[in-house]
Amino acid sequence: MIGAVVALVMAMPACYLPPVTAPVVDPFRAPLCSFCPGNRGLEYEPAPGSPVIAAAPGVVRFNGLVAGVRYLVVDQTDGRTATYGRLAATRVSLGAVVRQGYTVATTTDRFFFGLREGQRYVDPAPFLGHFRFRPRLVPIGSWPRRRAPPPVLACSRGG
Repeated sequence: MIGAVVALVMAMPACYLPPVTAPVVDPFRAPLCSFCPGNRGLEYEPAPGSPVIAAAPGVVRFNGLVAGVRYLVVDQTDGRTATYGRLAATRVSLGAVVRQGYTVATTTDRFFFGLREGQRYVDPAPFLGHFRFRPRLVPIGSWPRRRAPPPVLACSRGG
């Protein structure tokens, strides 16, 4: 297993994939203290049953319920810890090595994505990339159609 983790570190991307395709409805709000209120991640509003993908490669450290809510925690190969929450079901087990882009779970009607550096919560938004689609001309009439080129992951900052 250590060899697999080392291979994942070597292939670490510059930024994370968005874990779901849905709008953010509640952004990160850093708490003033460890027990103070805030939002320690991003809240999304996906269609129920939407796939959740691993934002970055890592190893599953926790997969279970907390106060009746399903969570998945992944120790990422870059040293950060990702929390995927409010899940309907998970597709990985404790100790599983996950690759970036691998489907790890499905959502309920809300989804939480949090990120920690050590014990400190950080805003995940600057680490998430977004897909850019290359502009292209679309043929009209009887000209043959070609498949669009694949999108490119653009990073907000180096994750």
